[in-house]
Amino acid sequence: MYLTVIAAALANSSVRTLSQQEELPLLRDHLLRLDRNSRRDRFHGFMDDSFIERYAEKCANDGTTIIAFFENGVVRGAAELHPPDQSPDSLPEIAFSVEASVRRRGVGSILFRKLITVARAKGYKSLRITTGAQNEAMRALASKFGAQLVFRHGESTGTIDLTKQDDTELATTWVESSLNAARTVAKFNRAYWQMLLRMYGWGRAA
Repeated sequence: MYLTVIAAALANSSVRTLSQQEELPLLRDHLLRLDRNSRRDRFHGFMDDSFIERYAEKCANDGTTIIAFFENGVVRGAAELHPPDQSPDSLPEIAFSVEASVRRRGVGSILFRKLITVARAKGYKSLRITTGAQNEAMRALASKFGAQLVFRHGESTGTIDLTKQDDTELATTWVESSLNAARTVAKFNRAYWQMLLRMYGWGRAA
């Protein structure tokens, strides 16, 4: 039953790093689809479309790495890895956004694991994360991955020590395996029902 649920949620999904040419249109369109509350959680306050368009353009030109979660070919979630030279404390900063339509499917965890793997491959030792005071889901996710968060000035800010993320490769393999397993189960389910239809003579041409 559980694997069937996972299959339904992930069978048409994939995760990959966007190329620089893809970042502006795909990240921009994803962020523009965020509802009012999601925009508030992502940017610690409501931001209008013009701000989001400028923000996406900046990300596409300043070396930010975007890891995207696709569903049916559309970006529904994104993890941002901003280079350290963009931060006042020279720490690479990370941010996440997930559209309401794919929440409660583990998308945030999938993106987080992939982002940690990419960050370690770049040689980063720690990451900084900042989230709004009302974004409980993001605070819980950050804590799950070892972030030590401190609340001040209406925000929760913390760091993640990548040298303690020893299970990152295993977790990433699990993510990729889960996606592959989901697709396999979905194909099996389709084949199973097609077999039943043939057995009972349903679906045949008259």
